[in-house]
Amino acid sequence: MSNKIYDATIETNNVPSSQGKSRAIISHLTLIGWIIAVVQNNNKDKDEFASFYIRQMLGLLIWMFVSGILSVILVGFLMYIAGIVFWIMSIIAANNGQKQETPFVGKLFQDWFQGM
Repeated sequence: MSNKIYDATIETNNVPSSQGKSRAIISHLTLIGWIIAVVQNNNKDKDEFASFYIRQMLGLLIWMFVSGILSVILVGFLMYIAGIVFWIMSIIAANNGQKQETPFVGKLFQDWFQGM
């Protein structure tokens, strides 16, 4: 039995393509970057690695928007700081070619936005 409590890294046997990795990184660069990544990752030329990070970033963009609205209270500010930390973790994992879910909510993001 494993003593691991939580491991957010998703194992993948495939090395991501340079195109998929580029799209994953572009999706992290503001809302406009995310839109560009979605358009580039169309049905004809869809890359699963890019799709994974497009879903993660949609969740983080929503997280940041909601926490920005709530930032007038301390909880919203803490959520916003957590969102920045999660964003940094996500772009580092994308750059390293790893699928790594956002802590605590990454699985939800993958489920909610599975159509992307």
